[in-house]
Amino acid sequence: MIVRTLQEAEKTARRIVSPDGNWESTRLLLKDDKMGFSFHITTIYQGADFQMHYQNHLESVYCIAGEGEVETLADGKIQRITPGTLYILDKHDQHILRAFKEMKMACVFNPPLSGKEVHNAEGAYELDAESIAE
Repeated sequence: MIVRTLQEAEKTARRIVSPDGNWESTRLLLKDDKMGFSFHITTIYQGADFQMHYQNHLESVYCIAGEGEVETLADGKIQRITPGTLYILDKHDQHILRAFKEMKMACVFNPPLSGKEVHNAEGAYELDAESIAE
């Protein structure tokens, strides 16, 4: 069995802060854990407005706290995000995420992330990032 606490993980290399200042993510479950997915608690900072396109991963996102919206670029649809909202990027959807109030999100990625990933120029995570050190 694997047991980790968010508070402890936030004090380690599992906490990643985006270079662009839009988010931080504590990666609680990663590729090396061999579960077939990764699990993260991500904070999207208030005022963040950025485009992502996970070409290599599928993602599910559950809003724990905060308020914002997600816009899918293929159809221009905008979905409001509030606590209790789950959105699923099941088609590698190119999207824009906007945070009106700081949002705390629980995120699941398949395939799992290795741990050090940040968005590339297209707003995606690469598949072969270096594994995280405990």
